[in-house]
Amino acid sequence: MSNPTPSHHQIVIVGGGTAGTTVAASLLRRRPNLDVAIIEPSDTHYYQPAFTLVGGGTYAMERTVRPQRETLPDAATWIRQRVATFEPDQDQVTLEDGCTIGYQVLVVAPGIHLDWDRVEGLREALGRNGVCSNYHPELAPYTWKCLRGFRGGNAVFTQPPPPLKCAGAPQKIAYLAADHQRRQGRLSQSNLGFYSGAGALFSVPDFVPHLERVAQRYSIDVKLGHDLVSVDSEARVARFKTTDGQGETRIVEQPFEMLHVTPHQRAPDFLRDSPLANADGWADVDAATTQHQRYPNVFSLGDASSLPTSKTAAAVRKQAPVSVQNLLAWLDNKPMAGRYDGYTSCPLVTAYGRVMLAEFVYNGVVTPTLPLDPFKESRFYWFVKKRLLPPFYWKQMLRGREPDIRHRPLKSTNG
Repeated sequence: MSNPTPSHHQIVIVGGGTAGTTVAASLLRRRPNLDVAIIEPSDTHYYQPAFTLVGGGTYAMERTVRPQRETLPDAATWIRQRVATFEPDQDQVTLEDGCTIGYQVLVVAPGIHLDWDRVEGLREALGRNGVCSNYHPELAPYTWKCLRGFRGGNAVFTQPPPPLKCAGAPQKIAYLAADHQRRQGRLSQSNLGFYSGAGALFSVPDFVPHLERVAQRYSIDVKLGHDLVSVDSEARVARFKTTDGQGETRIVEQPFEMLHVTPHQRAPDFLRDSPLANADGWADVDAATTQHQRYPNVFSLGDASSLPTSKTAAAVRKQAPVSVQNLLAWLDNKPMAGRYDGYTSCPLVTAYGRVMLAEFVYNGVVTPTLPLDPFKESRFYWFVKKRLLPPFYWKQMLRGREPDIRHRPLKSTNG
């Protein structure tokens, strides 16, 4: 048997999702003669921010998907393989087929791993007996089927401890479910529970009291510090691990008619086990420049990076221009002037037709883009999320176009 033929590219990007595609397109838009290769095994690209709307029955799943070939830049080389290992000391990656790919610069953007097997019985339960999840394209339509068929009883919505992508998504579907029941005249017959493994309803304290009022409006029972550990779909029982006031760990059982699960999440194994990872498994990069802390010809952004901010497409929109600017400066042997301030945003859907837009930077500083009250539920931001952001994603972000509006720290916060 002959050995796979090694190859070399000027810039190798691991991951053809939001981050990898955006960086590739931006690089080639700025310098069309660059030799850019993208390593991505999937032949399908999804607009994942719309999965919540699919689960809520207000967006068609087919509108969230495009063939990967149509989303990648024409001038980039697509290597349709999986990465097996990183060898940054040799400036190369090894693919699952054994082929090695050398590089001058590496961009690490493989996304995040959804750990469905972390919860006992979950994988077998998904897609039947009322167990659903908007975190998978084949399951999000089933969420809407469950919601339409829910006539009352216990509806449970889970969120694991961080990290996770789009940390607001687990509660968005809870609010849509509650609003759907209200519109059907069945809210009083429904016991809605939001079980979160986190210690707060949201990572930015300024938004917490406003979201608590939304939950109270729907009579959603919010239980923090409750981490899903097992699902018995036949008995329709979910079990959560929690700690009581004496510090003792105990298991709480919750019967359900409907269970929406957000899976535990972590860095992909081939990154976690590599020299590029920090102690938590993420690509260890500088929080401002996105350059690796130990390998200067490596950059990382998106969900797999160690950047200490929420993992959203909005964060990638701000990270990508910084990464590209600094990568090109490194190639040119010039100082890296690009600085990422941690900006991210989360359109918190609180009802059909209502969105509270959470925008913030490092340290949880609220930074609205528009001069609107960020704590007010808005019809305008619903229109932005449903109508404006999807075409912006496909036609602007993934094409490497970088129009921008400055975000500014909020002068005062609402309590």
